[in-house]
Amino acid sequence: MSTHRTARFRKPTAAITAAMLLALTGAVSYSLAEPTPAYAATTTLQAESTTLSGGAVAEQEHSGYTGSGYVGGLTDRNKGNASITTSVQSAQAGGGSVAVRYANGTGSTKTLTLLLAGAKVSQVSLPATSGWAAWSTVDVPVTLAKGTNNLALAFTSSDSGNINVDSLTVNTPDVPGTADPSILEAESAALSGGAVAEREHVGYTGTGYVGGLTDHNKGNASITTRVQSAQAGGGSVAVRYANGTGSSKTLTLSVGGAATQVTLPATNGWAAWSTVDVPVAFAAGTNNLALAFTSSDSGNVNVDHFKATTPAGPGDPDPGDPDPSGVGATLPFTAYEAEGGRTNASTIGPDRTYLTEASEASGRKAVKLARTGDFVEITLTEPANAINLRYSLPDSSDGRGIDASLSLYAGGKELTDLRLTSRYAWVYGEYPYTNIPGQGKAHRFFDDTRLHLGQTLPAGTVLRLQKDAADTAAFYTVDLLEAEQASAAGTLPSGYVSARDLGVAPGGQDVTSALNNALTQAKNQGKGLFLPAGTYTISDHVNLVGVKLRGAGVWHTILRGTGLKGGLLAKGGTSTVEDLMIDGQNTVRDDAAGHAAIEGDFGTDSVIRNVWIQHTKVGLWVTASTNGLKASDLRIRNTYADGVNLRGNVQNTVVSNSSIRGTGDDAMAMWSDPGAVRNSAFRNNTIQLPTLANGAAVYGGSGNSVENNLISDTVTSAAGISVSTRFGEPFTGTTTVSGNVLRRTGSLEPNWNAQLGALWVYADRHEITQPIVLKDNLIEDSTYSGLLVSWEKQVTDLRVDGLTINKTGAHGIEVFAAGKGAFSNTKITGTADTALDVAGGFTVQRGNGNSGW
Repeated sequence: MSTHRTARFRKPTAAITAAMLLALTGAVSYSLAEPTPAYAATTTLQAESTTLSGGAVAEQEHSGYTGSGYVGGLTDRNKGNASITTSVQSAQAGGGSVAVRYANGTGSTKTLTLLLAGAKVSQVSLPATSGWAAWSTVDVPVTLAKGTNNLALAFTSSDSGNINVDSLTVNTPDVPGTADPSILEAESAALSGGAVAEREHVGYTGTGYVGGLTDHNKGNASITTRVQSAQAGGGSVAVRYANGTGSSKTLTLSVGGAATQVTLPATNGWAAWSTVDVPVAFAAGTNNLALAFTSSDSGNVNVDHFKATTPAGPGDPDPGDPDPSGVGATLPFTAYEAEGGRTNASTIGPDRTYLTEASEASGRKAVKLARTGDFVEITLTEPANAINLRYSLPDSSDGRGIDASLSLYAGGKELTDLRLTSRYAWVYGEYPYTNIPGQGKAHRFFDDTRLHLGQTLPAGTVLRLQKDAADTAAFYTVDLLEAEQASAAGTLPSGYVSARDLGVAPGGQDVTSALNNALTQAKNQGKGLFLPAGTYTISDHVNLVGVKLRGAGVWHTILRGTGLKGGLLAKGGTSTVEDLMIDGQNTVRDDAAGHAAIEGDFGTDSVIRNVWIQHTKVGLWVTASTNGLKASDLRIRNTYADGVNLRGNVQNTVVSNSSIRGTGDDAMAMWSDPGAVRNSAFRNNTIQLPTLANGAAVYGGSGNSVENNLISDTVTSAAGISVSTRFGEPFTGTTTVSGNVLRRTGSLEPNWNAQLGALWVYADRHEITQPIVLKDNLIEDSTYSGLLVSWEKQVTDLRVDGLTINKTGAHGIEVFAAGKGAFSNTKITGTADTALDVAGGFTVQRGNGNSGW
């Protein structure tokens, strides 16, 4: 476990922090003058956060609101006085709209008045909703001025009032080019059977809308377009329309041949537009979408546009940005980001500020359930019978954590309560951290819990996580949910003896001694040891000396540690460990007393495969004289130090196809101390959110490589990948970093006030005179510089080829060191500071194919 206790001060890098500006683009724009192409930006203003007067007050009595509440008090007692006042900025003058989200449980239509700069825009009719916890939205066209626009929604003496207001969504005209790319304008689609582009009524987006869906064209008129989807699965199509007939009408929506009749309620006239969401199933690739006035429909509406929401790629926190082929691990589960689901709660982030909750969330966003009735929903794109939830609960005042339930629903029916705890989260103070809240600097907010459902839920099932009245934690921060089809428990394989037959039984009793005896007996019989399904409690090392240990699967066989201890210790010889889980009880990092889940000398050609590890000091700690170890298909979660560390004289070892998340130190490290790590590789792994230190690091050695890994969201004192002499012996041969994708990596090293790059070559204790080869790596959205080469020794043989850097918070390439490097096919775009910043006497040798710098 690479220590950070004695970090020495270093001169800060030359990078400067850039402002991270977020722009929200939206779907709707209005034109009240001569119709022209329109573009829109959207701002949602929570009513309870505006200026309230005349008796209008913030309330939380009825559920279903967004934000922290809604505005009530718009009652007869306050008629002529109550109002909601706010302001909004518009980049230019022109047509826009205000969408009023409200609840009206009176049983009849009520009115309020919208004012702009003190002048009446219109009296707004607000039809009855099905109750006070049922919310609806009405769009009101407005003409906005450039700059500040003062808006008010008032209960005037001419209004009937008596409704609640949740939010105001203001759609302002913006500069051309900011339109939402997911919107498909109906007038730009293929029109047939009498459907035509029109501009008679105002309030449309784009260059017009589609009319002609009239009785004269019944059975013929249609609008046809195409939608691209990265993968198959559930999604939706939002239809924006106007229906001034006074009654509900229907059209038929078809996606890929599957048809749904869509009901389109009446709007407040032909210049008032509304939106209806239609759930659909998309195929991977091109999907033909048609909205038709069939012989079974009532038609007679106008259609403005479609907005298609397609399923995100598995495990991809950035919809529309799929991972390049062959990068990262091939995993047995599908990951669903909470912020990509449907929710009535608040979303936190994005934020990369150390010690904030969002900085430790996947994609730097999560959903926070804080009120009774708050929920988040995801739709399964694949069948699943098991789930794993990444979440955060509050800590207790004494730092020992709390336990709480969270309600799980499937298909609208309550399935079970998830049992959550914060005892394995929340640490405080300075490295290596404590469980004492009074020391401040709280972090390590998240943990995981898993559940085998005992049934298979089909694709398309909606899973809802909801804070019900019995779910008593102050908040539940939901980061992501992983769902999979877990296999049945394995049975006794050929060549193995059952641990039950050798006196080892699952349960609460300590079986450490019995398990060690059983392994010895199995080895003496020339067999492996099989652990049937169950939980086995261990309080010390279980020794592996040239023996095979196999469980019934990661969902079925569990080795449960006790306190800081309990793990597998290899003592030389060829051993195999597979198909089980190791779940520790560590609540704090203790390097001297704590055990790794799996550690030691694995001799020659050992195998570790399909093992799930969590709540231990370290996941996998491999020491001399291991040679030829193959470790794969690991899931390592929430360790207090490293995920994987090859320490000292380890050679020809490969760790591959593994998922590593939430480690308390380097997620993966090769540490040449004492002796060099040689000819070893970290290959095709998916690494997320080390809460301290790097995604992957190579500290000295020879012939080692970091290949085709997907690394995202480093938190503090971290690069995505570091090649460094900060610890251990010097480099004695070539080191290769190739084919990796780094997303939102790099961070501040607070000990030095240094801004670390996504890819960091660091000559600290020793000069780096051996080749460092950086080949075909992709860096996206680096927090600071994309590539950092730093001091205080020289780097004399850096070879960079095929490096792509897209978007940085500082420089593209930043160097503060002596030495030289050759750069070819290196492309840089979107830097907050200069693309290249070189100091310290470093020589840049430019080859072919470079651009952007």
